[in-house]
Amino acid sequence: RRYGIHGIDHMETGAFDKDPVPSFDDLYWRFCETVHGLDENVGRILNHLDKSGLSKKTIVLYLGDNGFHLGEHGFYDKRDAFEHSIRVPFLVYAPGKIHAGTKVDEMVLNIDLAPTLLEFAGIKKADDTPAFDGRSFKHLLDGNGSNRPWRDHLLYEYHWEWNFPATPTLFAIRTDRYKFIYYHGLWDKNGLYDLKTDPQERHNLIDVPGFAEKKKALKKQLFSELQASGALEVPIRPPKGEPLHDRKLRR
Repeated sequence: RRYGIHGIDHMETGAFDKDPVPSFDDLYWRFCETVHGLDENVGRILNHLDKSGLSKKTIVLYLGDNGFHLGEHGFYDKRDAFEHSIRVPFLVYAPGKIHAGTKVDEMVLNIDLAPTLLEFAGIKKADDTPAFDGRSFKHLLDGNGSNRPWRDHLLYEYHWEWNFPATPTLFAIRTDRYKFIYYHGLWDKNGLYDLKTDPQERHNLIDVPGFAEKKKALKKQLFSELQASGALEVPIRPPKGEPLHDRKLRR
């Protein structure tokens, strides 16, 4: 996988590799330039909201749709269950509604956005619309009812892609402390990580005898929930475009 399209070694695979991938240093430089430009323009929006008085009637959410490896675990891009891939920045700006400096430690997901914004706006979901997969976390932001029960884990899944054949099909369960990763096929070694003592996920505990019961319990919970949600069938879709190896050979 390190030699695949999203592996660091993909940048160094020689003449066979003619995909326009920059060197890692160049990639990181471009990343920093992009973030800098984004930061400046978000600042312009916030300044306008403050000067116009609209900030007190506006909720600003700043977040990403996925994380991004920058060399961690030998990868760049996303498409894995490591923290660098699945965690995103998530900031909320709402003067008069949320106290400055509020920090939420609970596990919030992007599926929680719609119900949260509707609750802030005082809008009830129409009876004839499908139920939300997520839940409102307004109470976690404004402190009203912050003692309500909240999720203690999440499920993650990613499926092989025709255009990027080095992307794995994998499933994972992440709790507040542990993460179990299961690869469907010969993609990589399954993983078990203690996120409290090893937040960078450098020490795989999958074969450590002292964690055998934890591995067994998380694996059972993962597949039980996947089965309950009908997610045990790998989706097969009509192929679109050329697979990676054909693109390389053609060039």
